[in-house]
Amino acid sequence: MPNKFIIASLLAMLFCFSVSGQEKKRKKNKKEELTKEIVVDSIVEIRDPINPLSPAKAAFYSAVLPGLGQAYNKKYWKIPLVYTAIGTGVYFYITNNNEYNRYRDAFKSRLAGFTNDEFYFDSQGNQLTIPRITDDGLLRAQRTFRRNKELSLLVTIGMYALNIIDANVDAHLLQYNVDENLSLAPHYNINQIDATGNVGLTLNFKF
Repeated sequence: MPNKFIIASLLAMLFCFSVSGQEKKRKKNKKEELTKEIVVDSIVEIRDPINPLSPAKAAFYSAVLPGLGQAYNKKYWKIPLVYTAIGTGVYFYITNNNEYNRYRDAFKSRLAGFTNDEFYFDSQGNQLTIPRITDDGLLRAQRTFRRNKELSLLVTIGMYALNIIDANVDAHLLQYNVDENLSLAPHYNINQIDATGNVGLTLNFKF
């Protein structure tokens, strides 16, 4: 009889310890889950501080070296576009300037009484008695290429200025608030009473 009592007491103690251990384990898991939830909820998005001098810096860098402002804004894909645009203007300026000088030199040679400019020779190098281009033709060619040269210069200057403006505007937009919690969108609703349409804007702000 005492042996049965001792065995029953031991089994009761083991059962109590088991229940107590499971309860402690359950409380521990619940505490870990609560801690994780608190950590997730406590995450705060930290924005970069606004630098009011950033647009001025970007514009200055692009003025010193075209494309440098775009690199400062980390818009590297724009650098080839900048040099392509400016390079095209420079190419046409040089080409038109060379052609202008070519016709001007021939015209000045004829004014000096010479008949040995390039237009007095054919494609085989034989000298002609009548030039392939007359004096009036040389004057017209000079006016055309001078106009094209000046136009190419204006386009090149415009591309250079556009490169500075683009860097400045990009630097401004990089600091613009584009938070998804703030949105402005148009909407169109149909009035159920008289079947007319209502047009408006919706401003959403989430917090």
